[in-house]
Amino acid sequence: MQDVLHALFFIAAFGLLFLSVILAEYLYTRARGKDGVYHWRETVANLTTGASYKVVDGIAIALFIQTFYQWVYGFGLQWNPDVSVWSVLALIVFIDFCFFIAHVLMHKVRWFWNVHVTHHSSEHMNFSTALRQNFTFALSGAWLFWWIPAALIGFDKNWVLLAIEGNLVYQFFLHTEQVGKLGWLEKIFNTPSHHRVHHGSNPAQIDTNFGGIFILWDKLFGTFRDEANAGDIRYGVTRMPEKPFNPWHLQVHDWAAMFRDVWRYRDLRILYKHPDWVLEKYGTSPPDESVSGAGSASQ
Repeated sequence: MQDVLHALFFIAAFGLLFLSVILAEYLYTRARGKDGVYHWRETVANLTTGASYKVVDGIAIALFIQTFYQWVYGFGLQWNPDVSVWSVLALIVFIDFCFFIAHVLMHKVRWFWNVHVTHHSSEHMNFSTALRQNFTFALSGAWLFWWIPAALIGFDKNWVLLAIEGNLVYQFFLHTEQVGKLGWLEKIFNTPSHHRVHHGSNPAQIDTNFGGIFILWDKLFGTFRDEANAGDIRYGVTRMPEKPFNPWHLQVHDWAAMFRDVWRYRDLRILYKHPDWVLEKYGTSPPDESVSGAGSASQ
């Protein structure tokens, strides 16, 4: 129970930080006469989905994710290095690489895309967009690709938790149009410029710039796209959810669509194929049976 209370306290503390930054961006853009940066219905949906995601995620970490981590740890290398600049740096880099892998899978595998589509369904880019998440993340198993490799190597679970949360905090600050290019930092780190491309739904922007803190992974694996070469960025997904301001619908609509498709076509491959596979295999479904918002080629 104490772990749950600690998780909720952590969520509240960083929630206040995020809300303060969101308010500051809103006031900044209003003072400069920039309209259309924030839309209240979308912002409320972002805050609501963010709160539900983080509460469920925090409780899941406290109740079973760290317990499972410790169990897996017993079968790994159990390296558990002493705390130093190099061990902390190694952990940060390794966790970011694990996030890169998990992030790619969330775009390429429909089961995991059901979780991630919520984040991509915002049609605007501002700091509140970072909070547009899905409470089913902890229930989908996507966290396994982020946590468990570190357990097998032997990093302490508490340090891994700090590294993952730090990675997420860093990514929060990528969701803005108010920061331009950052010079030489663009070569190494993920930046708002790179992340704007990632959120684009035009062909040149889809499935690019998956990194969390570092952009080096994308440059290494061929998924990097510079904003200067990405064309006009249109945020959102090509098949938007029918109720884009309903927090519950935003988080469950693709799960419902996936299971409808599995039932309709009697094909379990739909669960692990890429999100657009069912359309390519069976053709476009009727509107009431569509894979609404799904698709690595559609977000």
